[in-house]
Amino acid sequence: MSLIKDVFSPSWLDGLGEAVDVSDFRRRVEREDWEELAFKQRVRRVAETLESVLPPFPDSIGELERLAPQFTGLPGIVFPEYVERTATLVDWKLALETLVKLTPYSTSEFAVRRFLLADQERYLEQALMWATSDDEHVRRLASEGTRPRLPWGQAIPSLIADPRPSLPILDGLLQDPSLYVRKSVANHLNDISKTHPEYLIERIERHLRTDPNTDWILRHASRTLLKRGNPEVLQLFGHVTQGEVEITNLVVSPVTIGGELDFSFTVTSSVPQRLRLEYAIDYVKQRRTSRKVFQLREREVKGVLQVERRQSFRNMTTRVHYPGTHTLTILINGEAYATATFEVEEES
Repeated sequence: MSLIKDVFSPSWLDGLGEAVDVSDFRRRVEREDWEELAFKQRVRRVAETLESVLPPFPDSIGELERLAPQFTGLPGIVFPEYVERTATLVDWKLALETLVKLTPYSTSEFAVRRFLLADQERYLEQALMWATSDDEHVRRLASEGTRPRLPWGQAIPSLIADPRPSLPILDGLLQDPSLYVRKSVANHLNDISKTHPEYLIERIERHLRTDPNTDWILRHASRTLLKRGNPEVLQLFGHVTQGEVEITNLVVSPVTIGGELDFSFTVTSSVPQRLRLEYAIDYVKQRRTSRKVFQLREREVKGVLQVERRQSFRNMTTRVHYPGTHTLTILINGEAYATATFEVEEES
């Protein structure tokens, strides 16, 4: 299985070296520790190497604009990284103009955060202007660059503590026609909801069912609050249980690490209604248990519904499994209806 860091392949590095007319460019990048470097560390290494062969910023702008269209996609973030590393705060306006030009070819979402941290008010004024751009990549940059908890990106403590300064940017994008932009806005609002759910709830109350694009954003942004069983959000989206609902015949198999958990159950509803079905697993860890909630489906239930599901227990970088007694809970509209334990065993 290829790793994200492998996007900087030998052929890609050779191609960049040829483009900057440096025959030993790959050798300069792939020093003795190259294999041990994680993705962002490799980004930094390539950008450092570019520093040694390109003119200093801003004299390098022409070269960056020439190179970026030739090296698009994820590995192309080395060019915004170069700007972040070499531009000074004196170059503020020119640096941001350059990052806007580069973002359509890859993304400048990580590089702009240095400027956001340096002067939040000034940066947010600029991002608010980007949110009105005709280019979906620039509009996405307005949202993604200000996300308080951007994966791989530097956290923005001030916006984690108080997200209100960034909300006008998001409000201006709530009806955006681009799915690329809508995903970013939804992820940004989801970030905010983890510490300040009231700001997302306020927007659901005000904007839900006013526009299909807005509905998509609000639904996707609410995934954390829905998984947490937030009663206000569940009610706003119509997840209110009516009549009598019960779970029967919950059957859970034992599982071996590396294999798949099989389970099944029956849902019975006394009245036809749409139900949000989820399951939670309390995973055994080294010193504690950790709950993870998974969505099954939202289904119209008329009488009886039989549900079967498989859950992988393969080890991943984001989740390591341990043997022991685990717990499976079936949730309907955020409430627990049935629970069973099952054993997880070591691989033989």
